[in-house]
Amino acid sequence: MGALWHHHRDVLSSAGFETPVLDAKLLVGHALGLDALGLFSRENESVSPEALAEVEALLTRRLSGLSVARIIGHKQFYGLEFALSPATLEPRPDTELLVDLALEALPKGGRLLDMGTGTGCIPIAILANREDATAIATDLNPAAIEMAQQNSAANGVSDRLSFRGGDWFGALKPDDGPFDLIASNPPYIASHVVENLDPEVKDFDPRLALDGGPDGLAPYRIIAAEASRWLAPSGRVLVEIGYDQGDAVRALFRDAGYAEVSVHKDLAGLDRVVCAHHFEGA
Repeated sequence: MGALWHHHRDVLSSAGFETPVLDAKLLVGHALGLDALGLFSRENESVSPEALAEVEALLTRRLSGLSVARIIGHKQFYGLEFALSPATLEPRPDTELLVDLALEALPKGGRLLDMGTGTGCIPIAILANREDATAIATDLNPAAIEMAQQNSAANGVSDRLSFRGGDWFGALKPDDGPFDLIASNPPYIASHVVENLDPEVKDFDPRLALDGGPDGLAPYRIIAAEASRWLAPSGRVLVEIGYDQGDAVRALFRDAGYAEVSVHKDLAGLDRVVCAHHFEGA
């Protein structure tokens, strides 16, 4: 087994992949039904022809640009496991900052709205760490909602998380609010930039979850304009942003009347989350 994943590591390295060791171990482990410890403890064992064929098939898919997470069908986020589908983005570590800030901002017994939920990783991670909270999550894509519902059940929060299908606030029922916190990781890539993204993203992530309009700011305009109607008086909005969108998104919320708007940086020192709260006149 050791020789097998070493070989696949070398193939991926030669092809220019950034994490060939990790990718090779995950793919071989997935094909053989072994975790990292199992792969290590059985490193000197041989592999059956059937298992070898399965590993080769997975390697071929990786070389086509498909991510390891999509190949194995799940991704870890905030210490939890999330199943993926073609209708959802992969949860990414950058978004964990939004969850950190949400856990700080959400009051005891608070109500959360997550828009464009995808896998459901944001509300599920929040509820898994806050047993007193409840949430509603929305998505335009019914297949994404189905995936999020499965993840909600698998992570034990389905009794506190409801789903609505539709476009942004139009998905909500009149009596769904008010919310103490509105969160979103919306599409924020400018339309003309999407085709320039890495193949792993542009070829396999759903375009609906990437394309933020001509300047990438279309979803933020909707959220800034309409969130106040759904917020509790002391409620807040948290949105993930692109690294170069901090000033523009902060300005949108300030222009919409939010009294306090801040930009938070991720571990790489890049703008990642905008927080807006204390809406004037709420």
